[in-house]
This record gives sequence, structure tokens and C-alpha cells, in this order.
Amino acid sequence: MTIAERQTQRDPHEGPERRDARAWAWAVPATPIGPLLLAATDEGLVQVVFHAEEKMAAEAVARLIRRLGTEPTPTPVPSPASGTAAAPAAPRCAEHLAEAVRQVESYFAEDTKAFTLALDWSLTTGFNRRVLRELAAHVPYGTVVGYQDLADRVGEPGAARAVGVAMGSNPLPVVVPCHRVVESGGGIGGFGGGLETKRSLLALEGVLPRPLF
Repeated sequence: MTIAERQTQRDPHEGPERRDARAWAWAVPATPIGPLLLAATDEGLVQVVFHAEEKMAAEAVARLIRRLGTEPTPTPVPSPASGTAAAPAAPRCAEHLAEAVRQVESYFAEDTKAFTLALDWSLTTGFNRRVLRELAAHVPYGTVVGYQDLADRVGEPGAARAVGVAMGSNPLPVVVPCHRVVESGGGIGGFGGGLETKRSLLALEGVLPRPLF
């Protein structure tokens, strides 16, 4: 069985289940591409979810409860439902979350060109994690990389298709920039957040022209 075949057997939205419960917290800041759900554990940012309106956010939180093994810790970051501050959280996950919100907002304000966040990679494993780490470390702001090139970089030249699957299951989009992965022939490629979102992110970084209207 090829890497691509093994990867396509997985549910790209669920990822590996967690057996060890640990503290985590979440928030939904508004951005120019819509609300983003950010979730952080004591280890670092663990998930980013696009289009996190109320229903989508509730579904994402329910998945995280199953995968992280515990209910989220209340935080002083405003929630999407109430917009009010809750009780203080355990320091580490709250600090990671607050810093993630700050850097994401700075990125969309075009002040931050490189994220310096602690990341919790526990929602991805194996080949997917290897590819995503390579992407995060070596494909900087304002550049793009092809699926085949990324496969070559991780020593799997026959795994271009599996790279595409890994991008679709990325638990940390925007911060781990799967929007920078494109087709070698010049096409924009796919994107879990929708092609319009991908175009917006590439335009923000100067790879594509900004829309006139």
C-alpha cells in the first residue's frame, strides 16, 4: 500500500484520538477571512479552524473535547457566543492562546511575517507531521512550494498526492501555511478553507494581486 493510499483511509478532520486528558482553551477572533477558532494546550497552539461561526465553532470544540480528553478551561479571552470575559484559565494554555490571538491579528494587519508560536503537534502524526513541520520551517511568508517539491524535501519523491492529503488534514492552517502549497504547473491547488480563502491569504502575502473590488 502506498503512502497516498494509507493517508486517504484516514478521516482528515478527526486525526488521531488522544487518551491523555490535558488542559486546553479556545477563542474565536475575527479576521478579514472570517472568524478563526484558535485552540491551545499547555504545549502550544493545537488547532486553527476556518469559518468558525457559532455552529462550526461548536462542532470544532466538541471534536477537540473528544480528542484532547477533557472540557476546555475557561479563559479571559472573549468567546464568540457571549463576547464577554470568563474566569481566568490555567496559565500556560491561556498564555499560549493569548499569544496566538495576538500574532494572528498582527499577521492580518501585515505586521507579522513569521509566527513564533509554540505548537502542539499532537493532532497529526507520521508522514503528515513530517511534511507539515517541513512546511512550517522552510516555506516563508511571500513564497510558495509545489506538492512534488515538498514531497522531495521530506525524502518521499513518489508522495506528491500524499502531500496534498497532508495539507487537507493540517490542524494548524495559516500558522502552518498550507496555503503556500500550489500545483507545479501554476495552478493554485486545493484548500480546506476554500479557494477564495487561499487566494486571500496569498494576496495578503503578495504572491497574488489583491482584488480590485
